[in-house]
Amino acid sequence: MASADDKSYDDINVTPMVDLYLVLLLIFIIMTTAGVQGVKVNLPSASSKPATQKMDQPKTQAITIDTEGKIRLNTLPVTLADLETKLAALKVATPELPVVVRGDRGSQYQGVMDVLDVLGRVGITQIGLATQPK
Repeated sequence: MASADDKSYDDINVTPMVDLYLVLLLIFIIMTTAGVQGVKVNLPSASSKPATQKMDQPKTQAITIDTEGKIRLNTLPVTLADLETKLAALKVATPELPVVVRGDRGSQYQGVMDVLDVLGRVGITQIGLATQPK
């Protein structure tokens, strides 16, 4: 009578070995993609002098309305009349003048409408309203 100890082992269970190989392959793939930084190239050098040419693209003007209703053109505080004269002068220099209106969340809606009214009188058509993504 044969006992359990005398049973021959004809087949080998390879499932744990395959699991180990898959884990090693996964670690290798992750480490390889994480280690890729980019291709090294010899970049051209530029002069240290600032460019003196006039740029083709006009500079975007930013109009900011804060919570108190104060208006700023870029960083300079202005009134509505000053804003209109400055934008009219910029519009003469650059016919396709882009403007971004940035109104604070707590600001009065009337302040934004006053600025949009000034932009309409000046004839600026490229207007963007700055928002924050959710």
